[in-house]
Amino acid sequence: MSAWLFDLGNTRLKYAPLGADGTIGEVVAMAHDEAGAWLQTLPTGEVACIASVAPETRRVALLDALSGRFVRLHRVRTEPALGPLRIAYAEPARLGVDRFLALLGACGQGTALLVGVGTALTVDLLDADGRHRGGRIAPSPQLMREALHARAAQLPQSGGGYAEFADDTDSALASGCEGAALALVERSLHAAHAMLGQAPALRLHGGGAQTLRPRLPAHAWTPDAVLHGLARWHALRIA
Repeated sequence: MSAWLFDLGNTRLKYAPLGADGTIGEVVAMAHDEAGAWLQTLPTGEVACIASVAPETRRVALLDALSGRFVRLHRVRTEPALGPLRIAYAEPARLGVDRFLALLGACGQGTALLVGVGTALTVDLLDADGRHRGGRIAPSPQLMREALHARAAQLPQSGGGYAEFADDTDSALASGCEGAALALVERSLHAAHAMLGQAPALRLHGGGAQTLRPRLPAHAWTPDAVLHGLARWHALRIA
Protein backbone atom coordinates (compact mmCIF):
# COMPACT_ATOMS: atom_id res chain seq x y z
CA MET A 1 0.00 0.00 0.00
CA SER A 2 1.51 3.33 -1.06
CA ALA A 3 0.75 6.15 1.38
CA TRP A 4 1.58 9.85 1.27
CA LEU A 5 1.44 12.50 3.98
CA PHE A 6 0.28 16.08 3.31
CA ASP A 7 0.72 19.09 5.61
CA LEU A 8 -1.17 22.13 4.30
CA GLY A 9 -0.21 25.28 6.21
CA ASN A 10 -1.25 28.87 5.81
CA THR A 11 1.39 29.58 3.17
CA ARG A 12 2.97 26.26 2.15
CA LEU A 13 2.13 22.67 1.29
CA LYS A 14 4.59 20.01 2.42
CA TYR A 15 4.27 16.36 1.47
CA ALA A 16 6.29 13.17 1.62
CA PRO A 17 5.89 9.44 0.98
CA LEU A 18 5.50 7.11 3.95
CA GLY A 19 7.96 4.23 3.95
CA ALA A 20 7.05 0.66 4.85
CA ASP A 21 9.05 1.09 8.07
CA GLY A 22 6.95 4.10 9.12
CA THR A 23 9.56 6.74 8.29
CA ILE A 24 8.95 9.62 5.90
CA GLY A 25 10.75 9.95 2.61
CA GLU A 26 11.98 13.03 0.78
CA VAL A 27 9.92 16.09 1.69
CA VAL A 28 8.60 18.45 -0.99
CA ALA A 29 7.61 21.97 0.04
CA MET A 30 5.90 24.59 -2.11
CA ALA A 31 3.96 27.81 -1.68
CA HIS A 32 0.27 27.68 -2.53
CA ASP A 33 -1.61 30.49 -4.25
CA GLU A 34 -4.76 31.27 -6.18
CA ALA A 35 -3.20 30.31 -9.53
CA GLY A 36 -3.35 26.62 -8.64
CA ALA A 37 0.00 25.63 -10.15
CA TRP A 38 0.88 23.98 -6.83
CA LEU A 39 -1.85 21.41 -7.48
CA GLN A 40 -0.47 20.21 -10.80
CA THR A 41 2.52 18.16 -9.62
CA LEU A 42 0.99 16.20 -6.76
CA PRO A 43 1.89 12.50 -6.45
CA THR A 44 -0.45 9.54 -6.87
CA GLY A 45 -0.95 6.55 -4.61
CA GLU A 46 -3.44 4.54 -2.61
CA VAL A 47 -3.74 6.42 0.70
CA ALA A 48 -3.37 10.15 1.42
CA CYS A 49 -3.33 11.46 5.01
CA ILE A 50 -3.99 15.20 5.11
CA ALA A 51 -3.60 17.76 7.88
CA SER A 52 -4.68 21.32 7.11
CA VAL A 53 -4.76 24.63 8.94
CA ALA A 54 -5.09 26.57 5.67
CA PRO A 55 -8.13 28.61 4.61
CA GLU A 56 -11.08 26.55 3.42
CA THR A 57 -10.60 27.40 -0.25
CA ARG A 58 -7.05 26.00 -0.22
CA ARG A 59 -8.09 22.92 1.75
CA VAL A 60 -10.98 22.13 -0.61
CA ALA A 61 -8.75 22.66 -3.65
CA LEU A 62 -6.19 20.20 -2.28
CA LEU A 63 -8.82 17.59 -1.39
CA ASP A 64 -10.37 17.89 -4.84
CA ALA A 65 -7.02 17.44 -6.51
CA LEU A 66 -6.07 14.45 -4.36
CA SER A 67 -9.43 12.73 -4.85
CA GLY A 68 -8.47 12.04 -8.47
CA ARG A 69 -5.03 10.74 -7.53
CA PHE A 70 -5.66 8.51 -4.49
CA VAL A 71 -8.04 5.67 -3.65
CA ARG A 72 -8.58 6.80 -0.05
CA LEU A 73 -8.26 10.17 1.62
CA HIS A 74 -7.99 10.58 5.39
CA ARG A 75 -8.38 14.10 6.70
CA VAL A 76 -6.70 14.15 10.11
CA ARG A 77 -8.30 16.07 12.98
CA THR A 78 -7.28 16.73 16.56
CA GLU A 79 -8.35 13.99 18.96
CA PRO A 80 -8.67 14.14 22.77
CA ALA A 81 -6.27 11.20 23.09
CA LEU A 82 -4.25 9.00 20.77
CA GLY A 83 -1.62 6.48 21.78
CA PRO A 84 0.09 7.88 24.88
CA LEU A 85 -0.90 11.47 24.08
CA ARG A 86 -3.58 13.23 26.13
CA ILE A 87 -4.62 16.74 25.08
CA ALA A 88 -5.10 19.40 27.79
CA TYR A 89 -7.89 21.33 26.06
CA ALA A 90 -11.41 20.88 27.43
CA GLU A 91 -12.49 21.19 23.79
CA PRO A 92 -9.70 19.35 21.93
CA ALA A 93 -11.12 20.28 18.52
CA ARG A 94 -10.04 23.86 19.23
CA LEU A 95 -6.38 22.80 19.26
CA GLY A 96 -4.90 23.18 15.78
CA VAL A 97 -4.22 19.87 14.08
CA ASP A 98 -0.64 20.99 13.37
CA ARG A 99 -0.02 21.38 17.11
CA PHE A 100 -1.73 18.05 17.80
CA LEU A 101 0.45 16.22 15.30
CA ALA A 102 3.68 17.87 16.46
CA LEU A 103 2.81 16.72 19.99
CA LEU A 104 1.96 13.21 18.76
CA GLY A 105 5.28 12.94 16.94
CA ALA A 106 7.21 14.02 20.06
CA CYS A 107 5.24 11.88 22.51
CA GLY A 108 7.27 9.23 24.29
CA GLN A 109 10.57 11.10 24.05
CA GLY A 110 10.48 12.68 27.49
CA THR A 111 9.37 16.13 28.57
CA ALA A 112 9.41 18.65 25.75
CA LEU A 113 8.54 22.24 24.98
CA LEU A 114 7.43 22.34 21.34
CA VAL A 115 7.75 25.69 19.58
CA GLY A 116 6.33 26.17 16.09
CA VAL A 117 7.01 29.35 14.15
CA GLY A 118 4.80 29.92 11.13
CA THR A 119 2.14 32.58 10.69
CA ALA A 120 1.66 32.23 14.44
CA LEU A 121 4.16 31.27 17.11
CA THR A 122 2.87 28.34 19.16
CA VAL A 123 4.26 26.87 22.36
CA ASP A 124 3.11 23.52 23.81
CA LEU A 125 4.34 21.65 26.87
CA LEU A 126 4.41 17.84 26.90
CA ASP A 127 5.30 15.84 30.01
CA ALA A 128 7.06 12.48 30.18
CA ASP A 129 3.76 10.60 30.47
CA GLY A 130 2.39 12.03 27.24
CA ARG A 131 0.14 14.60 28.88
CA HIS A 132 -0.18 17.90 27.08
CA ARG A 133 0.03 20.57 29.78
CA GLY A 134 -1.25 23.41 27.60
CA GLY A 135 0.40 26.11 25.56
CA ARG A 136 0.49 29.63 24.16
CA ILE A 137 -0.22 31.31 20.84
CA ALA A 138 1.33 34.61 19.71
CA PRO A 139 2.06 36.36 16.42
CA SER A 140 5.26 35.22 14.76
CA PRO A 141 7.99 37.85 14.29
CA GLN A 142 7.06 38.16 10.60
CA LEU A 143 3.38 38.65 11.40
CA MET A 144 4.33 41.33 13.95
CA ARG A 145 6.28 43.16 11.25
CA GLU A 146 3.38 42.89 8.79
CA ALA A 147 0.88 44.13 11.37
CA LEU A 148 3.03 47.14 12.24
CA HIS A 149 3.45 47.96 8.56
CA ALA A 150 -0.30 47.68 8.01
CA ARG A 151 -0.96 50.25 10.75
CA ALA A 152 2.05 52.48 10.01
CA ALA A 153 3.20 52.18 6.40
CA GLN A 154 6.47 53.99 7.12
CA LEU A 155 7.60 50.98 9.16
CA PRO A 156 9.01 48.41 6.71
CA GLN A 157 7.68 44.87 6.93
CA SER A 158 11.09 43.29 6.34
CA GLY A 159 14.77 44.09 6.60
CA GLY A 160 17.20 44.86 9.40
CA GLY A 161 19.16 42.54 11.62
CA TYR A 162 18.98 41.55 15.26
CA ALA A 163 20.82 43.62 17.85
CA GLU A 164 20.31 44.00 21.58
CA PHE A 165 20.11 47.77 21.06
CA ALA A 166 19.70 48.68 17.40
CA ASP A 167 20.86 51.98 15.89
CA ASP A 168 18.45 52.14 12.93
CA THR A 169 14.72 51.59 12.50
CA ASP A 170 14.88 48.46 10.36
CA SER A 171 17.09 46.66 12.85
CA ALA A 172 15.09 48.00 15.79
CA LEU A 173 11.98 46.41 14.28
CA ALA A 174 13.75 43.11 13.61
CA SER A 175 15.19 43.12 17.12
CA GLY A 176 11.92 44.00 18.81
CA CYS A 177 9.82 41.43 16.99
CA GLU A 178 12.38 38.63 17.21
CA GLY A 179 13.16 39.59 20.79
CA ALA A 180 9.50 39.29 21.77
CA ALA A 181 9.44 35.74 20.39
CA LEU A 182 12.69 34.82 22.11
CA ALA A 183 11.43 36.16 25.42
CA LEU A 184 8.21 34.14 25.13
CA VAL A 185 10.16 30.94 24.53
CA GLU A 186 12.60 31.65 27.37
CA ARG A 187 9.80 32.44 29.83
CA SER A 188 7.93 29.31 28.76
CA LEU A 189 11.04 27.19 29.38
CA HIS A 190 11.40 28.72 32.85
CA ALA A 191 7.72 28.15 33.68
CA ALA A 192 7.85 24.58 32.36
CA HIS A 193 10.87 23.79 34.54
CA ALA A 194 9.03 25.13 37.58
CA MET A 195 5.88 23.14 36.73
CA LEU A 196 7.52 19.80 35.97
CA GLY A 197 10.54 19.96 38.27
CA GLN A 198 12.90 19.43 35.37
CA ALA A 199 13.97 21.32 32.29
CA PRO A 200 12.10 20.14 29.18
CA ALA A 201 13.86 19.52 25.90
CA LEU A 202 13.24 22.37 23.50
CA ARG A 203 11.97 21.20 20.10
CA LEU A 204 11.69 23.78 17.33
CA HIS A 205 9.87 23.60 13.99
CA GLY A 206 8.24 25.84 11.39
CA GLY A 207 9.37 27.89 8.44
CA GLY A 208 9.90 31.06 10.48
CA ALA A 209 12.08 29.45 13.15
CA GLN A 210 15.44 29.76 11.44
CA THR A 211 16.03 33.40 12.40
CA LEU A 212 15.47 32.57 16.09
CA ARG A 213 17.69 29.50 16.31
CA PRO A 214 21.07 31.22 16.84
CA ARG A 215 19.76 33.01 19.95
CA LEU A 216 17.89 30.12 21.56
CA PRO A 217 19.34 27.60 24.03
CA ALA A 218 20.22 24.08 22.89
CA HIS A 219 17.32 22.55 20.98
CA ALA A 220 16.25 19.83 18.59
CA TRP A 221 15.45 21.14 15.11
CA THR A 222 12.49 19.19 13.69
CA PRO A 223 11.39 21.09 10.57
CA ASP A 224 8.99 18.34 9.48
CA ALA A 225 7.37 17.82 12.89
CA VAL A 226 3.82 17.73 11.46
CA LEU A 227 4.73 15.12 8.84
CA HIS A 228 6.38 12.95 11.49
CA GLY A 229 3.20 13.28 13.54
CA LEU A 230 1.18 12.24 10.49
CA ALA A 231 3.37 9.16 10.12
CA ARG A 232 2.63 8.21 13.71
CA TRP A 233 -1.08 8.93 13.22
CA HIS A 234 -1.05 6.55 10.23
CA ALA A 235 0.63 3.85 12.33
CA LEU A 236 -1.99 4.19 15.07
CA ARG A 237 -5.10 4.67 12.95
CA ILE A 238 -4.51 3.06 9.53
CA ALA A 239 -1.68 0.53 9.58
